[in-house]
Amino acid sequence: MNGMTKQPSRRRPAGAGTAPPARRGRRKGRAAGRTLFEISAGGVIYRRTARGIAICLIATKGGTRWQLPKGKREDGESLEETAAREVAEETGLIGRVGSRLEKIELWFTWNEAGTAVRHHKLVYFFLLEYERGDTADHDDEVEDARWFDAEEARARLTFANERRVVDRALDILAHDEKRSAADVRPS
Repeated sequence: MNGMTKQPSRRRPAGAGTAPPARRGRRKGRAAGRTLFEISAGGVIYRRTARGIAICLIATKGGTRWQLPKGKREDGESLEETAAREVAEETGLIGRVGSRLEKIELWFTWNEAGTAVRHHKLVYFFLLEYERGDTADHDDEVEDARWFDAEEARARLTFANERRVVDRALDILAHDEKRSAADVRPS
């Protein structure tokens, strides 16, 4: 070949060298330093209407995110007390706390005084039956609080994990409705 040598093949035999290279240093997006652990609670507050189940959601981030109301547990509070308080503060609505629905685990990084701090957060959600109140009385932490029929509320939710919480709530409510209908059936 006129003194030229053939370049070695870049292909590796099957199974050879398939392990990814070892990572060195920090993973991208992971904060160095401390991790804060938080416990929060919130809820799916609902009411029965002539059209079916309605659920109240809150809007945050300039109205770009629709979410379930939730917030940090205060010292001495039970999870149920936190859920009732946070729902009342963020929606303006008072509800009777019922079944525990789901626990969501979140990891995120937040910039605190110029330092990235990891947060590990557990959020416990409960079902709350609306008793009284007005969404116009929501606090300043949220841009809006609004009732939606169940399917529209589910579709508007920004986060998939909160859609799963609403699905669980709707399953419980459907089961309760079937049981109530069976209880009033004539004999």
